[in-house]
Amino acid sequence: MKRLIECVPNFSEGRDAAKVDAIVTAMSSVPGVYVLDREMDADHNRSVVTLAGEPDAVAEAALLGTGKAMELIDLTKHTGAHPRVGATDVLPFIPIEGVTIEDCVALARRVGNEIWKRYRIPVFFYEAAATRPDRVNLENVRRGQFEGLREELKKNLERQPDVGEPKVHPTAGVTVVGARKFLIAYNVNLNTSDVGIASKIAKAIRFSSGGLRYVKSMGVELKARNLAQVSINLTDFEQTPMHRVYEMVKREAERYGTVPVGSEIVGLIPKKAIEMAADFLLQLENFSPAQVFENRLADALSGAPLAMAKDGKLAGLARPFLEAVASPAATPGGGSVSAFAGALAAALGQMVARLSRKRKSQAGYADQLSAALDEMRKTADELAEAIDRDAASYDAVMAAFKLPQGDPQETRQREEAIQKATKGASEVPLQVAERAVELFERLGQLDSIVAASMKSDLQVARLMAEAGARGALANIEINLDGLKDATYVASMRTKITTLRERLGNAARATRA
Repeated sequence: MKRLIECVPNFSEGRDAAKVDAIVTAMSSVPGVYVLDREMDADHNRSVVTLAGEPDAVAEAALLGTGKAMELIDLTKHTGAHPRVGATDVLPFIPIEGVTIEDCVALARRVGNEIWKRYRIPVFFYEAAATRPDRVNLENVRRGQFEGLREELKKNLERQPDVGEPKVHPTAGVTVVGARKFLIAYNVNLNTSDVGIASKIAKAIRFSSGGLRYVKSMGVELKARNLAQVSINLTDFEQTPMHRVYEMVKREAERYGTVPVGSEIVGLIPKKAIEMAADFLLQLENFSPAQVFENRLADALSGAPLAMAKDGKLAGLARPFLEAVASPAATPGGGSVSAFAGALAAALGQMVARLSRKRKSQAGYADQLSAALDEMRKTADELAEAIDRDAASYDAVMAAFKLPQGDPQETRQREEAIQKATKGASEVPLQVAERAVELFERLGQLDSIVAASMKSDLQVARLMAEAGARGALANIEINLDGLKDATYVASMRTKITTLRERLGNAARATRA
C-alpha cells in the first residue's frame, strides 16, 4: 500500500523571496518529496509551504528546511502581523494515505528530537503529538511570541520545551512540531482598516470564546492593503464547513457596519471542501461529487466502480457488499450491516432535503434544508467508515482468541487481549448507535418542512436509521456479555438505555 503524508511547514519570512526560494530548494532536494505549493504574505511576514510524499522522505525534507531557515531567518529582526516563536514556526505532519495519525505522532516526535540534535533548536509538541493537555492548542504554546517566550523560559518551569535546553535559539527561536488532521487556513478581508472590528468578529466565531466548533481565529491588520482581516484556521472542515464560517463572519460584520470584500485560502484545500461550499451556496439540485469530472476520471483510472452503470442499473454497485455479507466469513456481519443501514438512511435523507429544497412550496425552508443536508452528509461519511471499522474490530477479537495459552503468562496475556479487543468491538457499534439515533431525531425534525411528495422517502430513511440504531445496540449487548469490567459494562448499559429512550421519545414526538 502506498504511504503518503503531508507536511505544511510555516516559516517566519514572507518578504524576501530569495530566502524562501533557498528554503524550498533545500526541501525539494530530497528524492520522493513533492513541493505542492508555497505562499508568501508580506503583512504576516510568513510563508507556508506544502510538501507531500513518503513519510521518511518528507521528514528529511522538513529537517533540511528547518536547517536552512535557521541560517537565513533572524527573529530578533523579524516583525509581522502573525504570531511566531520560531524561524521554522510550526511543522505539522498530516496523514493522507496508508498512514494513521498515530504514525504521524511518532514521526513528529522523531523529527522534533532530530531538530534539537542537528540544530540545537528547542522543540515543543502540539495537537495529537502534544505531551501535555495544555500544549494541544498551538496558541498556548505560542503565547507571548518569540520575545515573551525568551523571557519566560528563564524563570517559568511550566514553559520549558519538550526537547532541548530551557532557552530559545538566539536567532531561530523554537520550533513547534505536531501531527493533526487536514487544516484549512482561510482568511476573510473586511472593508475597514479597524483591526478592533476584525478581532471582535474573530472572538465571536472561534470555539474557545463560545463560537463555532473546530474554528480558531484572530483579527489581523493588513497595512499594505489598508484592510482588517479575520484570520481563520479550520481544524475539521467536514464538521464545520468553510461556507458556514464565512456566513457567520458576514453576519457578525453587519453588526459593525462592515462587509467582507474577499476571502483567501492559504496553501492547499481538499476538493471536498470546495464541493461542499458549492453545493450549499449555489443550492445545486441533485448535486453529487460523482458529477465532478476529475472525481469520475480518477475512479475510472483506479478501477473503482463508477457511480452508475452504462445501462443505468444499480444492482452491480450493491452486489459486492451483499456478496461479502452473504459469504461464510464472520465479517462483515451485523455490526457492518447496521452501520450500512444508518449510512443509507443519511443518504436518503440528503436526497429528500435536496429535492425539497428546489420546490417553490418549500422556498422558505431552503436554509434549514441546506443545513440538514450538510449534517447528513457528514453522518453518512462517518457511518460508511464504520462499516469497515466494525469488521476490523471483530477481526481483532478473533485474533485475540487465537493467541497461545500454553503457560499461565500466555493465558493471562491472551485474556487481557480478548478483554481489550472486546471493548473495542463494543465502542464501534456504540458510535454507530449514537449517530443513527441522532439521525433518526434529525429526520423527524424535517417532517414538517420537506415536500409532501417526499414524505414516504423520509419515512423509509427514518426506518433505516432506527434499524441501524437498534442493530448496533444489539451488537453492543452481545459484546458486553463477555466482559469482566463491571464498571465499564454498567456504563455501557446506561448508554444503551438512554439511546433506546431517545428512539422512543423521537418516534412519539413525530406521531404527535
